[in-house]
Amino acid sequence: MLVHNWREVLKRAWSVRLMALALLFIIIEPVYTFVAATWVSRNIYVQLAMSVATGLLAAAAIIARIFVQQKISGELNGKPPAEG
Repeated sequence: MLVHNWREVLKRAWSVRLMALALLFIIIEPVYTFVAATWVSRNIYVQLAMSVATGLLAAAAIIARIFVQQKISGELNGKPPAEG
């Protein structure tokens, strides 16, 4: 079941933003590997840095998911946030 303000969550939640950035790194990594294998020498440090960045972004997204974001979550007294 989706939350009632899912569009707002997609636009403003830091967990979603961080996971989108991690997805970007996941997509770029094989592209870089292909380009590096085709035209230039591969650099293992760049691949390692991209893998580490992906892991850190995913971990940050998990941490961001558990913190309350007042603009999205609203009050903590059990009432849903006002839509608008």
